[in-house]
Amino acid sequence: MKTGTDIRLAAPTNIRWPPESGHHHHVTDPPAGDDQLVAEVAAGQEPALERIFRAHGGAVKAVARRVLNDDTLAEDVVQDVFVTFWNSPQRFDASRGSLRTYLLTIAHRRAVDVVRSEVARAQREEKSPPPATTIDLESEIWQRSQSEIVRKAVAELGDDERRAISLAYFGGMTYVEVAKTLDQPEGTVKSRI
Repeated sequence: MKTGTDIRLAAPTNIRWPPESGHHHHVTDPPAGDDQLVAEVAAGQEPALERIFRAHGGAVKAVARRVLNDDTLAEDVVQDVFVTFWNSPQRFDASRGSLRTYLLTIAHRRAVDVVRSEVARAQREEKSPPPATTIDLESEIWQRSQSEIVRKAVAELGDDERRAISLAYFGGMTYVEVAKTLDQPEGTVKSRI
């Protein structure tokens, strides 16, 4: 049983998607069936994995691509399938089907898992409210510019008008309260404001 700490460092590093078209095996390589190649992979022979990859990688990607409809995600699934196979070739059971069927089944399952994961992530994002600290930058800039305009306009007023407006708008007083505070007639205060 694998644990969450299983790091895939044991995977060969020379297997790349897509396969390089210019790379050919030596003529002395004997032809091998899937059973022999699986045994060689189990023995840690990277060339066997590369041969399996070249034989079945395209079909694995096609299955993943069909489910995911995304080349990048499909390539990630292909990589995952072959790393999984490299790490656990003993899981393949020839009595249950061909190696190709086995790899395609893993690819299909992994691709479906990716789709489920993407759907779940999208649903979480839709349900979660935006963070309370989110600031609408445009609104903040507009409010600050309006505040600055108001401050400049008030500063340009005469003392009597500035005091009346400051008490009414910034102090929250009514006309009557402003008139009493400034000891001025209510009509004068209204006209100044």
